[in-house]
Amino acid sequence: MEQVKVSVITIGDELLIGQVIDTNSAWIAQELNKIGVWVHRRLAVGDERNEIWKALDDESMVSSVILITGGLGPTADDITKPLLCEYFGGKMVMDDATLKHITYLFTQVFKRPLPLLESNRRQAMVPDVATILKNEVGTAPNMLFEKDGKIFISMPGVPHEMKFAVEKYVVPLLQQRFRLPYIGHRNLLTVGIGESFLAHRIKDFESALPSNIKLAYLPNYGMVRLRLTAQGDNETTETVLDKTFKTLKELVSDVLAIDEDVPFEILLGRLLKQSNKTVSTAESCTGGYIAHLITSVAGSSDYFKGSVVSYSNSIKEDVLQVSNETLATAGAVSEETVREMVSGVLKVMKTDYAVAVSGIMGPGGGSEDKPVGTVWMAAGNAEKIETKKMHFRFERVRNIELTAAHALHWLCMFIKNNS
Repeated sequence: MEQVKVSVITIGDELLIGQVIDTNSAWIAQELNKIGVWVHRRLAVGDERNEIWKALDDESMVSSVILITGGLGPTADDITKPLLCEYFGGKMVMDDATLKHITYLFTQVFKRPLPLLESNRRQAMVPDVATILKNEVGTAPNMLFEKDGKIFISMPGVPHEMKFAVEKYVVPLLQQRFRLPYIGHRNLLTVGIGESFLAHRIKDFESALPSNIKLAYLPNYGMVRLRLTAQGDNETTETVLDKTFKTLKELVSDVLAIDEDVPFEILLGRLLKQSNKTVSTAESCTGGYIAHLITSVAGSSDYFKGSVVSYSNSIKEDVLQVSNETLATAGAVSEETVREMVSGVLKVMKTDYAVAVSGIMGPGGGSEDKPVGTVWMAAGNAEKIETKKMHFRFERVRNIELTAAHALHWLCMFIKNNS
């Protein structure tokens, strides 16, 4: 088995100024890990010749494979292709197959009435020292270079084009060139216990782990994900990993929320499909974000009926039938209000289950009794409603995300316990 080191270089000024978030390298790392390849380093550089050149030099010193994304567009700031041509000692030539493909896209797919611009034609100019890997979903060709036993693959920075290249070319190439080890992961999520307390509870388990199995802690507010990672040959390692994971689950069974690496919206969908039940949401402080997460799952129309975003008290009263007295005495952010929100949305949407949230996301709006980050949530059905109070301490967007995650968990636990 070979330990293959891969470096990922992402190119573009927009990455360095935060205008665009680099999701490419994270996705690449996840896909390569599935076939037993670790990404050794990830590096973002701007559209600056010397920095890109230095990155190529530096990464080729430590990795066998260098994957490059970005800088292949038709505009003047996209300098990757001519730089790669110079770096590998070639000259630029017109690739007829690429030009034919670009022409087809513009005339038949994009339906552009005008002839190709010179900048579009230039995208078919490639280094003669590169092996061209056809980009079937875009105009910029993928390019493969080899130098001193190292593999370099340049791909577009557009995510769906990059993903196509990784799946069609990069993964098969690595599997053909190298004897890759097995890498296995097992994940679980705990809720309601801090990282330090969790570590103390399982310290004996962690110290007794086999040398080829590592434990990682990934804390989030009120939640801690534990990941076991094993390396070795396929069958034996898989068996040992499963046995070890079973022991870990038993040690944290009272705080275990889910024993796989999936978000709560997917778990919710599974629970509802298994029982052939439906759900709705009543959202104040999250503004529909919980509904967004639920509907991001394919097939959610089978079990999700809709949401009432009752951001104002008038909607809480008029649509969800929250009483004026409750809002006047307990307030919008209260146990009483979220209870009535659940009851109201169950009637409006005619669903089997519902979840409701009301809180203060910040940065303003808090008080001594109800500071910023105070959230009440409720989950229930026609027979029973359970409530929970949370206190978050972050900025607005993070508070909304955490509220949604905890509300979905609360709903999942309610369904599990009351199905």
